[in-house]
Amino acid sequence: MTMMRLRREDPRVVGSFRLHRRLGAGGMGVVYLGSDRRGQRVALKVIRPDLAEDQEFRSRFAREVSAARRIRGGCTARLVAADLEADRPWFATQYVPGPSLHDKVADEGPLSAAEVASIGAALSEGLVAVHEAGVVHRDLKPSNILLSPKGPRIIDFGIAWATGASTLTHVGTAVGSPGFLAPEQVRGAAVTPATDVFALGATLAYAATADSPFGHGSSEVMLYRVVHEEPHLYDVHDALAPLVRACLAKDPEDRPSTLQLSMRLKEIAAREAQGLSEGRTPAQRREQEVDRPTGRLAAPQTEQHAPPRRAEGAQTPRPQAPRPSAPHSGARQGPPHSGARPGPPRNTTRSGGRTNSRPGARSGTGRPTAAGRRTGPSPRMMRQRLIVFVVVTLIVLLGIAAAQQF
Repeated sequence: MTMMRLRREDPRVVGSFRLHRRLGAGGMGVVYLGSDRRGQRVALKVIRPDLAEDQEFRSRFAREVSAARRIRGGCTARLVAADLEADRPWFATQYVPGPSLHDKVADEGPLSAAEVASIGAALSEGLVAVHEAGVVHRDLKPSNILLSPKGPRIIDFGIAWATGASTLTHVGTAVGSPGFLAPEQVRGAAVTPATDVFALGATLAYAATADSPFGHGSSEVMLYRVVHEEPHLYDVHDALAPLVRACLAKDPEDRPSTLQLSMRLKEIAAREAQGLSEGRTPAQRREQEVDRPTGRLAAPQTEQHAPPRRAEGAQTPRPQAPRPSAPHSGARQGPPHSGARPGPPRNTTRSGGRTNSRPGARSGTGRPTAAGRRTGPSPRMMRQRLIVFVVVTLIVLLGIAAAQQF
């Protein structure tokens, strides 16, 4: 999270908290990084002076803070303290270190299906606790989700909607992200837990694509699309697209509950994570078992330096014409068992007229051969055969020439 130095007009102390840095500013006021006497760090928001003079705002703000105190759960930024009677009301929540979901996606690009599902499952579980406390967030979006080392945390519970206004003008100025608002919010209808489900679906779509499911444009254009057009989910992972589409249903009754979302996203996260693990393991296994220069299975390390020995009781076979052998990939490795059924020996290599029954035995080239495969003449043997052929040919030619002279 980006921090800025305090400005001249910023307070240095609010309540029992000393302020150190600016964390940001929004439609309600300014958020500061502060700490108490014990060193506990908090995110402290001070309300704008013009809103502080509005008695209706103060009443609604008091109800929101009272409801926020009832929220219990590890996926929320816990409310630490608040002063509703101050000249400029303020509240302090637990400081959450880590970037927002918006910043992470903007800097690093779309997240994987496993990451999106894991974050969504945690957020859904957190919203269950929020709704059980009688609170509807009403402004869930990527910038209001912080990715702490202990998991995602939701901040700003319903505070941006503390005035209760639902007109397009207020939406465009206070919320600032109309692409994440539910249709009932745009129409000015009552909000319910299903409102947060819609916002969560849009947030997951953003995490998966680095873009809003309703595109870009002015506030009026975006809000029109939210109400009348279908979301664009072409780039959302196949495993997540149906569930995200259900969250973005126009009718709140057609959206899944937060509990259903939590269970379903946990299943997707586990399946996607297992798929990634299974996708890596075979490659790692092949890298260990395949000899990259030759593309053959490498012989066991314990056998590569063992001198070739004739198997006990084995006899030198009579030379036979070479015959092609069909390649097979499922050959069993290991020495032949005594009393085995007669047939062609498994995992044998021919070297200098001797039969080696040990896997990885050395051929005439002094290099280990792949188990279950026959090797041809070595380059050295080929050269020797060529020399013999040339010498014999010369002798025959000289003999013919000498006979012709007589």
